[in-house]
Amino acid sequence: MGLMEVFFYALPGILVVFGVLGLVRTLKRSSEISRAWRHGRTAEARCLRSYATTSGGGGDTSVTTTLHHVFEFTTAEGRTVRIDERNGRSTVVEGDFVTVYYLPENPEGATAQPPAQGKLAVGTGCTVAFFAVFIGFALVFMGVAHLFFSVADGFGP
Repeated sequence: MGLMEVFFYALPGILVVFGVLGLVRTLKRSSEISRAWRHGRTAEARCLRSYATTSGGGGDTSVTTTLHHVFEFTTAEGRTVRIDERNGRSTVVEGDFVTVYYLPENPEGATAQPPAQGKLAVGTGCTVAFFAVFIGFALVFMGVAHLFFSVADGFGP
């Protein structure tokens, strides 16, 4: 197996690993939020900070802005927890109080998003579909490369 073959197997293999990790992370977070909404506890949290991050913008690409909020709340057990949540509501500003939903065993996974099971399901479904296509593309690429290298072995000197 030559260096070129290793490259055409390793690169898609790495992409598959990243795709699977992204898929697992997405499903885990979605499940955590859903369980917090259904079976978790609520607490009043104060917005300590609101800030935005940007990505992209190189060359002709568009810029993506993500709104973050830092919330602090006290659990029913008296523990103070601070969370940094992405994609929050733009109407929440520093000093505002919001309701957070959390699981007692993992208050760091709290969310200030209001319960919206349908919206969560659609968002999770779209993300899962993206990762499935991403992983599928990498596997097909790897399969096509394997086919080409198998055929090419018969033509070499």
